[in-house]
Amino acid sequence: MISHPDLLVGTEHGDDAAVYRLDNNTAIIVTVDFFTPITDDPYEFGAISAANSLSDVYAMGGKPLVALNVVGFPAHLAVEMLGTVLKGGYDKATEAGCLIVGGHTVDDAEPKYGLSVVGLIEPGKEVSNSNAQPGDILVLTKPIGTGIITTGCKQGITPDAVLKQAVKTMSELNRGASEAMMKVGVNSCTDITGFGFMGHLRGMVRGSKAGANVRVSDVPVLPGVWDLLEKGTVPGGTFRNMSSVADDVDWDASLTEEQKLLMCDAQTSGGLLISVPKAKLDQLLAELETSGVQTRAVVGEVTAENPGRISVSP
Repeated sequence: MISHPDLLVGTEHGDDAAVYRLDNNTAIIVTVDFFTPITDDPYEFGAISAANSLSDVYAMGGKPLVALNVVGFPAHLAVEMLGTVLKGGYDKATEAGCLIVGGHTVDDAEPKYGLSVVGLIEPGKEVSNSNAQPGDILVLTKPIGTGIITTGCKQGITPDAVLKQAVKTMSELNRGASEAMMKVGVNSCTDITGFGFMGHLRGMVRGSKAGANVRVSDVPVLPGVWDLLEKGTVPGGTFRNMSSVADDVDWDASLTEEQKLLMCDAQTSGGLLISVPKAKLDQLLAELETSGVQTRAVVGEVTAENPGRISVSP
């Protein structure tokens, strides 16, 4: 583990980004993320990947400042396609008020795209994934199921309307949710991405030395997901996620295998999972609504019992 007096958030709890203090008034948030295409549309791929990369800064409560493109691209493919990917990323970064100031491209067998992002935060105001307190309420700001939907797309069985809604969700910035939580003052936050809802919540309770109770019926789900699950459409990463959290989760005996898989579904550009003091819950929900955040789901609570464990009920 790396330690330094000005490293405010490092690698110790698997946080979304690192935070480094420059002086008493300014700290920078540093992160990088990239992945392979999850949609056949190059522009959509660029926009989703950029939103996903920017989300790490938003989860810490920061403001994205500048970014660099990170690109792997097969030399034999049309360069115009890469230009469309980069245009999607550029437009999404512009929406976030973030400048893309360069980047690096390598010849790769499979396309990859993302951003390395630098953001700003006032030292001491950063929100980590490791300060959830017993009694806090857990609020989720986007529905889950993107991994299942995009896997179904690769198999050719996801309806166009279902994919369109998933793309819209994945392309949405978490800026409004981040600004809302910073106005209210919350204890902890993480964004829901590759490790799925359960994996990222497990990181939060482990880092916070607390437990959590969550309810499957309260977790918002994208349209079409249950139909795809019934057809056996599950990405490999989702199975790995469920195996990874197995020792830390108490599943209610009535839950089906499909419900468990959904809770572990590997997400792309998911929402923020916010741990807020109960006394501030109504204020947070109101601020999220004012900020235009469509999903404001109360999904569970943080407990003092069974630190590091998650209890999941129907």
